Amino acid sequence: MLEHDDQQQAVDEAIIERCMAGDQLGFTELYERYAASVYRLCNTLLNTQEDAEDVVQESFVYAFKNIDRFDSDRATFKTWLFTIAVSRCRNMYRRKQFPLVALSAALQLRLPSSSGEHPETALAQSNVRDAVEEAVRSLAPHLREPLVLRYAHGLTYREIAEIMGCPQKTAESRVRLAHQKLRKIMQGQGRSLLEEILLI
Repeated sequence: MLEHDDQQQAVDEAIIERCMAGDQLGFTELYERYAASVYRLCNTLLNTQEDAEDVVQESFVYAFKNIDRFDSDRATFKTWLFTIAVSRCRNMYRRKQFPLVALSAALQLRLPSSSGEHPETALAQSNVRDAVEEAVRSLAPHLREPLVLRYAHGLTYREIAEIMGCPQKTAESRVRLAHQKLRKIMQGQGRSLLEEILLI
C-alpha cells in the first residue's frame, strides 16, 4: 500500500512539474486521475449532484491556477486537492444551509443483500439503514467531515488533519466523538450493524 502511494506520488509530482512548465496536457492528466475521487468526496458532503459538480470544477480551477503553491514536502497532491475541495464544500453548505447527507452515501454502506431473504429481514435492514442515515444527519460538519474522509475515502488521520487544518490528535478525537454520538443516537437499534460497518 505504501509502495503504491509512493509510486502514485512520484507520478503526480512528475505531472505537476510538466504543468508548471506550461504543459496543458498535464492538467488534463491530473484531472483524469482525481476527478472521480474529488466528486465522490463532494457528493458525500453536499446534497445535490449539481452542487457537487460545481465544487469539483471550482476546486480544480483553483488548484490549477495555484499549482505553483503545491508543496510535495508538506502533503500529497491528493491531500492538497481534498483540502481545497472540503473548504469549498464548507463554503457551499454555509451559503445554502444544507441538511446533512445520508450516511449510506457518505460512508458507502454495504448492508447485507436482502435478495433471497425473508421480507421481514429486508424490512429490518431498510429500517437500520434509515436509522443510520438519520443519525449521521444529526452530526455537526466538524464530525461528519472526518468520518467521511476516514471511511468513504480511506484517508489516514494524518491526511485528515492536513485537510481539516487541525492536529492529528484532534482528527482522531473527532472521529471517536462521531462514533460515540452515532452510538448514542442509535440507542441499541441497529447498533451492532453500525459497529460492524464502522469497525468500532
